[in-house]
Amino acid sequence: MATVPAVAANGVKIGMASQAYLESKAVKDARVLISDLCRQFYTLGWVSGTGGSITIKVHDDSIPKPHQLIVMSPSGVQKERMVPEDMYVLSPDGSILSQPSPKPYPHKPPKCSDCGPLFLKAYEMCNAGAVIHSHGIESCLVTMINPLSKEFRITHMEMIKGIKGHGYYDELVVPIIENTAYEFELTESLAKAIEAYPKTTAVLVRNHGIYIWGDSWISAKTQAECYHYLFDAAIKLHQLGLDWSTPNHGPIRNVKGYLGNGASASIPVKAVADETHGIEPLRHCIVLDIEGTTTPISFVSDVLFPYARDNVGRHLSATYDTAETQDDIKLLRSQVQDDLDKGVVGAVPIPSDNAGKEEVVAALVANVEAMIRADRKTTALKQLQGRIWRTGFENGELEGVVFEDVPQALEKWLALGIKVFYVHFPSPHFLVFFFPFHVYIYSSGSRLAQRLLFGNTSYGDLRKYLSGFFDTAVGNKKETHSYVEISESIGVDKPSEILFITDVYQEAVAAKAAGLEVMVSIRPGNGPLPENHGFKTIKSFSGI
Repeated sequence: MATVPAVAANGVKIGMASQAYLESKAVKDARVLISDLCRQFYTLGWVSGTGGSITIKVHDDSIPKPHQLIVMSPSGVQKERMVPEDMYVLSPDGSILSQPSPKPYPHKPPKCSDCGPLFLKAYEMCNAGAVIHSHGIESCLVTMINPLSKEFRITHMEMIKGIKGHGYYDELVVPIIENTAYEFELTESLAKAIEAYPKTTAVLVRNHGIYIWGDSWISAKTQAECYHYLFDAAIKLHQLGLDWSTPNHGPIRNVKGYLGNGASASIPVKAVADETHGIEPLRHCIVLDIEGTTTPISFVSDVLFPYARDNVGRHLSATYDTAETQDDIKLLRSQVQDDLDKGVVGAVPIPSDNAGKEEVVAALVANVEAMIRADRKTTALKQLQGRIWRTGFENGELEGVVFEDVPQALEKWLALGIKVFYVHFPSPHFLVFFFPFHVYIYSSGSRLAQRLLFGNTSYGDLRKYLSGFFDTAVGNKKETHSYVEISESIGVDKPSEILFITDVYQEAVAAKAAGLEVMVSIRPGNGPLPENHGFKTIKSFSGI
């Protein structure tokens, strides 16, 4: 980890910025926190495609906030794969005190976040403790509905209470600035917006995203979730022809509906508009297990697992020197060492790299084969299996298998989100509304493996029907907190708005304890359920 000497900030030396302080628990905790938050925000769609960023002040009661060190995420990095060592540590004036070491190809040289100047401006002008930059699609769309608007305004929504200094009856106003070709060029516009709106804790960037800050990382995160909720609500209200900026959220004047093909419709049909006032948007989500639910257990046990077992040695040998495989080996070393410490059967020591490639690969193969035989659900194993299966899918040796009712059900669920109503505003028109019916996958297999399976089936690429993928990064599938984490990541108001379908009784129990609705899948080859299990069962998705 390279370091540079401390610099003075407002005449104050930041604890001399010694190596000991840079490696202190407070700094390490901030590094870990940012990497954890980035993984969560990636799931929410806020930092995909390496976009977005987070920065946090290193909290220390003995140091005034303006003089505290800053930890910042890097630029151009896959946010869901970041580790604490990837973070930058900066002095209050933005001088780099600690930066990550370069990684081998295909990683780019380390670079501090392009958002850095804007983050520093928010720290300087707002005495913030953390700043979040999100590329969430909601924050883009609300700036595009009216391309001439310089503000986003909303009132009489419960989640406004989550924004600092606001209550239910208040009008929340968020300034909108225009986007530029380069992030740093937004700094002056951001500063002017903060000056013009001293009460704001966020600034929208048109067609780009949003900057949000708070007194602490908890405050910034809470407000970010509330802002995105309110933006999503505004978009849905707009689709309904309702004005989100008024207390009663009444109809927008001169609303004109459109048919699905975009053509205007003014067809005299018997009025049914009176029936539309009670319509509520569909807000439900379905989370699906894979093995025994969408896919036969035999495909996993008789095809995927043997393929990974039979090809692990070839894969490791062929890709040994790549950064990806070295990352897999590092993860496997850590898992195996933990297994050895716990006396896990089948674990054998992995020699150091000095022993040579062949000996290292041989030890890795022995451990992986033992893990597969024991049906281990470790992240290290699942990540490596995903890489091996990727090769199999790419060269045509593997094809994803799903039950025949799965593609029809996915297509039907997607269609449930499209509704056409005949309304009067004031003349008769058709309105087409989109209420997304989200479907997610939660499996012990890695997200890479999940995408490969659903992207390469005999029915074609089914990923277009899926909103996201969860794996054991959110937790063990038999533990309740995993489903709590999924509920919070999806962003539903109540866990009961999520239907979870699985073939495993222990998973069903854990999901139910988290408040989710649960159904148990009864498919050929699935194991028996306990008597009086208490769950509704299904043999096909066709009835859902």
